[in-house]
Amino acid sequence: MFLGMSERLKPIHRQVVDMITNEIAPLDAEFLAEVERGGRWVINARQTEILEGLKARARERNLWNLWLTRSDRGYGLTTVEYAWLAEEMGKSHLAAEVFNCNAPDTGNMEVLERFAPDWMKKRWLDPLLAGEIRSAYLMTEPDVASSDPTGLEFSCRKDGPDYVLDGEKWWATGAGDPRCAVYIVMVRTGNDDMPRHRRHSMIVVDSLSDGIQKLRPMDVYGHDDAPHGHFHIRFSGVRVPAENLLVGEGRGFEIAQNRLGPGRIHHCMRAIGQAEKALELMCRRSLAREAFGKRLAELGANFDIIADARMEIEMARLLCLKAAWMMDQGNPRAAAPWISMIKTVAPNVALRVTDEAVQMHGASGVSRDTPLARQWAALRTLRLADGPDAVHRRQVARAELRKHSQERI
Repeated sequence: MFLGMSERLKPIHRQVVDMITNEIAPLDAEFLAEVERGGRWVINARQTEILEGLKARARERNLWNLWLTRSDRGYGLTTVEYAWLAEEMGKSHLAAEVFNCNAPDTGNMEVLERFAPDWMKKRWLDPLLAGEIRSAYLMTEPDVASSDPTGLEFSCRKDGPDYVLDGEKWWATGAGDPRCAVYIVMVRTGNDDMPRHRRHSMIVVDSLSDGIQKLRPMDVYGHDDAPHGHFHIRFSGVRVPAENLLVGEGRGFEIAQNRLGPGRIHHCMRAIGQAEKALELMCRRSLAREAFGKRLAELGANFDIIADARMEIEMARLLCLKAAWMMDQGNPRAAAPWISMIKTVAPNVALRVTDEAVQMHGASGVSRDTPLARQWAALRTLRLADGPDAVHRRQVARAELRKHSQERI
């Protein structure tokens, strides 16, 4: 089992690090400041100039679509190799999009690449791969405990050549972006007599379809994450051609697991990158600031805090790379407990390190003067996104107990 950087990866990694450090990260603050000047849910001229200029340079350097594994359309990296790059992208607000490796588009592109017919790939996958449009994934519902997605009730009924969609979805990440052209929606197509994991399907919906209403942007601790956003959306009699249903009725959870597995690893490696960024800021602050006649690093338990942060990051990274390696072996069922482990560990580690960095910065740590407050909110959200901690712990425990019991756990 090799979890380090391959010789093939090393020059790519160097290029990615160099571009993030010297070209992308320095523009993060300016891009975010433009949200306050140009309107919440638009991409204004300066933001477009920043993004498209950086994306053009990434394409010129062949640093594009690095995430897609096991596909002729992708870059050709393994999940382990890409994990090292995802970590670096976590250190900058814009980096993932610059390399066309941003969520939820990567997961949606994976679904379209693996499950969509050719006509659908031409209409939506090709422009997503080219970075010309954005997308959203609609699964969570306001009146259903999302920790048990088999209870989703969003209605999808057949009516002649179409399906008719009714219901509400919320936390639709990316739906606020004016470039968002397509939704992939988890819907209920089966009745109560069917097995719980065969009642749901996935359907692809043009975001401009009649009957779609954006009710509100969802705030995370008062922040709406504009212009990307997480929206509450209502569907009222939305007609979608039956051919837009992916694979067939009852295949929704099968598709979801193919989508969420790699995506969770990507999220976790970006979280580790955020933890590294927080630790760097914490160390710089502790050496630059003095109180009571000493540098902050020498006060209280700060030596222990910094040491613990370094050790926890190293352990989390190794666990994530092991999960990535398991995914590369081609057995999603065997990889699942490892993905659940890292989905629990990485956000918690990154959140703790970020929180300590906030504390080291004092009042400035909770302000917009540093990226730490925004990062903390995003990481706290990640403990819920793609399954809350308790659900993943349950999966890890069940896998462990099955080793010692013949009973169904």
